[in-house]
Amino acid sequence: MSDTLIPAGGQTGTPQPGRKGRGSAPKAASLWNDAWYDLRRRPLFIGASFLIGVLVAMAVVPSLFTSVNPFDAASCPLSDARQSMGELHWFGTDNQGCDVYARTVYGARNSIVVGLTTTIVTALVGGMLGLFGGFAGGWLDTGFSRLAEIFFAIPSILGALLILAVFRTGNVWTVMIALAVLTWPMTYRIMRAAVITAKSQDYVVAARALGASTPRIMFRHILPNAVAAVIVVATINLGYFIAAEAGLSFLGVGLRSPDISWGLMIADARERFLEAPWALLFPALFLSLTVLAFIMLGDAVRDALDPKLR
Repeated sequence: MSDTLIPAGGQTGTPQPGRKGRGSAPKAASLWNDAWYDLRRRPLFIGASFLIGVLVAMAVVPSLFTSVNPFDAASCPLSDARQSMGELHWFGTDNQGCDVYARTVYGARNSIVVGLTTTIVTALVGGMLGLFGGFAGGWLDTGFSRLAEIFFAIPSILGALLILAVFRTGNVWTVMIALAVLTWPMTYRIMRAAVITAKSQDYVVAARALGASTPRIMFRHILPNAVAAVIVVATINLGYFIAAEAGLSFLGVGLRSPDISWGLMIADARERFLEAPWALLFPALFLSLTVLAFIMLGDAVRDALDPKLR
């Protein structure tokens, strides 16, 4: 993909017809302008963005979606346990009498926070190591590559299980650290490959000939043209991290009560699934929709940022 990327700054000198605003001069073409123009016209991107926007609003301000506070013990009377769906409880109640809808809404926060923080950490760590290693080459690149291969040899879920079982502190930050420690090598390898390709391009050679400093070449010319692949992978990985958190919580080593997450809700409801299936099905549905939305968003971003797919 990097072979056809437009150099940083994006000036090609050729105006793009049909892409100018009212009363303004035509904008010069660039990878990011073209990608945004393309994304705005993709139903897949619009639908995924709308769904993600609703889920993020649910995570940030859950009180907009429900007036019930599931952290209040008074809202979970045991006399209401395993009630079916109705006007009072849209998604029914669970084994403790808590409203499943309210818990599903509040469970979005921890799941999305784990996904976002893990994605940001892996993108920053893997991206920076890939940038420095791919640009410098030599012993630095070799050292980073051997380190990444060591972590690649450890299955991410199995390794996270071991880390969380050893520390026995199931919260958002420990789950994030356990996942990030084991998954940064994927971002590193993608960034490294993009940097190695970009640094041999003519615009980088020209910048060197004009006397540009090493930091300027790295951050002004190479990074903007190598980061597109990392953005695509990070967007898709976000859905994977949300699913991984749910899996770890389901196995009892991720988030723990009194925290609320979709994985915990699924784990609590599995023993009485035949009696109250709604307590498991609704958090599982929200989990699946969230993962699907981020995968769809990643696919749309990938198609828009890859000129070969246009």
